[in-house]
Amino acid sequence: MDHDVLLPGETLGLMGGGQLGRMFAQAAATMGYHVAVLEPGATSPAGEVALRQIAARYDDAEGLRTLAQTVRAVTTEFENVPAASLRALADAGLRTTPSADAVAATQNRNVEKAFIERAGVPVAPHARVASEADVAALPAELFPGILKTASLGYDGKG
Repeated sequence: MDHDVLLPGETLGLMGGGQLGRMFAQAAATMGYHVAVLEPGATSPAGEVALRQIAARYDDAEGLRTLAQTVRAVTTEFENVPAASLRALADAGLRTTPSADAVAATQNRNVEKAFIERAGVPVAPHARVASEADVAALPAELFPGILKTASLGYDGKG
């Protein structure tokens, strides 16, 4: 038997319990899978429809251990799940998709854009800004522009 195949009836792990996670859990259920959600709050949209919700921070060692003992594979509901937590789950023998390295690259927009550019994929005009001097040195063609955080921003926040 191929140990990489996850058959219906198995439980999938989900880091994050928001609306996208809820849709993931519902879709998984229609295919015969169960879902265990790791989410800091006691209740969550995904947790309401999942087989189990583990109420723990994304970097809580006991919560991660419980998740690892419950599932064979883990995914993320949003991009700001700690990459180190995904790495720990992978080290515990779980399939993690996306990988910790992929998540780490997407958690900093400067790193992410550099990675994409190195792959030869065009990105929107941008510049790294770390100080007021950086703003003063920006080329005129970047204006008008939007200043965003490099990390922990999402859906227009930050």
